[in-house]
Parts: sequence; C-alpha cells; structure tokens
Amino acid sequence: MLSTILSLLLFITLIVLGFIHFNWVLGGKWGFEAALPTNEAGKRVLNPKKSDSLIVGLGLSAFGTFYLFQAVFKAIEMPNWLTTYGGWIIPSIFLLRAIGDFKYVGFFKRIKSTAFAKMDTKLFSPLCLFIAFAGFAIQLLAG
Repeated sequence: MLSTILSLLLFITLIVLGFIHFNWVLGGKWGFEAALPTNEAGKRVLNPKKSDSLIVGLGLSAFGTFYLFQAVFKAIEMPNWLTTYGGWIIPSIFLLRAIGDFKYVGFFKRIKSTAFAKMDTKLFSPLCLFIAFAGFAIQLLAG
C-alpha cells in the first residue's frame, strides 16, 4: 500500500516536472530563469537548448511512467531487469542531483547567495531528495 502511494506521488511529481520542461521546449518562460544556476555576477553557468529541455522532459516523463506501472499497471509485467535496475538507478540520479556538483547545485554547493542557489536550497534539492528517498523506499518495500 505504501509502495503504491509513493509510486503515485512520484508519477505525479515526475510528470509535472516533465511538462514544465516541455513548456520550455514550446517557448514558455515560466520558471526557466529560476531553474538555471548562475555565478555570483548573475551570469548563467548552464545555457540549455530546447533540445536539452526536450531530452530532460522525455526522461522525467519516462521515469514517471515507470512509477505509474509500479503503482497501477502491476498486471503488465515489465522486464525484470528494468524493474530491478530502473528502480535503483532513477532514485540514484536524484540523490546525486540533491548532493550536487559542490559548486552551484545541491546541498553541498559553495555558491549560496544567488537567486537560483536560494531556490535550490528551499525547493529543488529537497524535491530531488524526496524523489530519491521515495524511490529507494519503493525498492526496499518490494524486496
């Protein structure tokens, strides 16, 4: 039961994040600037193209779909290697993002005074940590 609830929460979270990235692909601006790390001078350290947002949006949507199948479509069997490895790899990606690059992103970033850094501390890194812990919990409950 807890595994199903966590899977549904991850599905919704990841699909919403995917749609935000698709919005950027289509030219939307909402949240775009706030989602990009900058140096102390305010210059972006990442300059993603629309194709980058598309790839991330597709990845997030695929991850969300993975958890939808874990929660709702259990009768449809996914390959065992996919449920095993995917179930560990997806949360590992988000744990690494929460830890960060030790400079601009993550809990251990050194640059902490920029607008992005403040949002990263309040929202982005905790969200990644939640996704990681929920994903790991699902795997441990299934085991």
